[in-house]
Amino acid sequence: MISPTAKEIFIQGITKDGRTFRPSDWAERLAGVMSSFRPGGAFPGSYLSYSPWCVPTSINGVKCVIVNRELRNAEPMAWDFCVNFAKDNDLQVSDVSPVPPAPAMPKVAQTPVAAAVRSDPAAPVIPVDPPKTERP
Repeated sequence: MISPTAKEIFIQGITKDGRTFRPSDWAERLAGVMSSFRPGGAFPGSYLSYSPWCVPTSINGVKCVIVNRELRNAEPMAWDFCVNFAKDNDLQVSDVSPVPPAPAMPKVAQTPVAAAVRSDPAAPVIPVDPPKTERP
């Protein structure tokens, strides 16, 4: 159920029975169809881009489309199209971010990137070994 006060909904690329939704580019296709629905409307000469009201994304490896409630206010039929797309394809929909952000890796587990970030591209690259961890 979608809360009537939610500012945006998340349509996830996972069906209610836990399967990954196919085709793999479904989020980009849905957002592409909604690209002309934008604040101020589409205008001649503008480049193709996604609408700020319907944005494809991936959250922790799960394809999602974030649909802003402003789309409902501006174009109720476009909002209904997105919601019905999710219903017709048995996709999970929530009004909160579907997956919490991944926890930050501890400093010990991170691989040094000193060679990747250099101020002088002509400087020699000095390899840095990752920290060794002892095994019991």
